[in-house]
Amino acid sequence: MDAENALARTRRQLSDSPNNGGHNMPAPPNPVFWIGEPPGAAVLERVLLSSGRYIYFGPFRVDQERHEVSRDGIRLKLHGKVYQTLLALLENPGEVVTREELRMRLWSDTHVDYDANVNTIVNKLRLALVDSSNKPTYIETISKKGYLFLVQPEVSSTPRNRRLGDGESPKGAEVTSPTPLVSGFSKSKLWAVLGAIGLTLAGVILGAGIVSLWIKHLS
Repeated sequence: MDAENALARTRRQLSDSPNNGGHNMPAPPNPVFWIGEPPGAAVLERVLLSSGRYIYFGPFRVDQERHEVSRDGIRLKLHGKVYQTLLALLENPGEVVTREELRMRLWSDTHVDYDANVNTIVNKLRLALVDSSNKPTYIETISKKGYLFLVQPEVSSTPRNRRLGDGESPKGAEVTSPTPLVSGFSKSKLWAVLGAIGLTLAGVILGAGIVSLWIKHLS
């Protein structure tokens, strides 16, 4: 009987234990999975570069017709593969552009040590954009994969006027001074004219005085 009682107590203890997997065990919290970007994260959209001539991001403008890049109206020296690399990144903001994709775009018909060449070209592009690999504003390096463009570009068919600062005049515009009151005269000529006018007035006044004295003399 004692053995049966001990066995029953053991069974009750096991049934009350939290590790027995029974119904009394509280269910673990459900894990939460985010599909895509977590709430609050910026979502960048793919850009169709052919939808307009101009591409804008930050203070930069890309003129696709002339293959020119400018910053605040100042043209940058950005040509060839460096320019093509920028376009590849602009087409896919927020997405990793792999080093293999860059190789196919830049050296599709040749066999080169493209790893070193990609590094050189991206460094030149960062230098032109005044960007840093440590604290990137535009181009982030994704280790062993490629590069990520961090800004959403905008495509437009018409150029935008750059906003001018206080007291700044548009580039190429002629700055004119106020129109002088007397035009076509130098200072010397102006003084000569004023002198002649003064002498004339003095003569008139003197003549009037003489005439007045002569009339008084007659009377």
